Amino acid sequence: MDALLPRTLEEALALRAARPDAVPVNGGTDLMVAVNFGRARPAALLDLSRVEELRGWRREDGRMSVGAGTTFARIARELGVFRPLVEAARSVGSPQIRNRATIGGNVCTASPAGDAIPVLAAYGAEIVVASPGRERRVPWNEFFVGPKRTTLGPDELAVRLEWRVTDGPGSFAKVGTRNAMVIAIAGVCLQLDPASRAVRLALGSVAPTVVRAPAAEEFAAGAIPWDDPERPLGASDVSEFGQLAATAASPIDDVRGSAAYRRHTVDVLARRALEWTLEDRRAAA
Repeated sequence: MDALLPRTLEEALALRAARPDAVPVNGGTDLMVAVNFGRARPAALLDLSRVEELRGWRREDGRMSVGAGTTFARIARELGVFRPLVEAARSVGSPQIRNRATIGGNVCTASPAGDAIPVLAAYGAEIVVASPGRERRVPWNEFFVGPKRTTLGPDELAVRLEWRVTDGPGSFAKVGTRNAMVIAIAGVCLQLDPASRAVRLALGSVAPTVVRAPAAEEFAAGAIPWDDPERPLGASDVSEFGQLAATAASPIDDVRGSAAYRRHTVDVLARRALEWTLEDRRAAA
């Protein structure tokens, strides 16, 4: 197995084009598990951990940009204004894993249970991918095409994640078989967008890819008292929102949970996420 060790993004892209058989790796918290258990044996590894251009973040002109090589530990430490993203980052693995695992690795692994992906879906994020001399932006819902499958080309690398900053509260939650070091049975991210009076709800681990729940989003957007943040939403409206969220799921039975349990979990988590987010909105008001 060859090890390719670029130190700049330009060099990394050149190596990616020259060796399409090389598998990109940064933190290695997903890939190296497969290698160590003999489930993967790539001809070469393209180590991106030395590429400084892939790390860090920038907020400018109402948009947020996070480098694909930024670790979840750094996200949790520095990006507190993005509460759902921080909540998702803190739920990833253990402290040791969060010190190595990167948001770009989570996205490119493309697992429907990837913790950062529902947040990016709720943010309406774009994945910026690059090849030598070219860069393109791919909306999140076009980037993921199936379980662990993306539209990333053989000569491309994901270099950063970008989204328009929303001035509203949000929440992330997931359920697993224990409280830490767990793959989600189901997860949700909810984000309010008061400027456009919109609600965004993304569901993880309950479909072949992370999905949004448009019927639930539309219902909540019409039910929320946007002009009166202190007025609570009725219990029947909250219940209807959870039921509509569950209908957007298309889960399967597996060793971690049944399809019926996953749908029930989406119902409960969606209702809780809505209530938590509206409580935050009332407190801010």
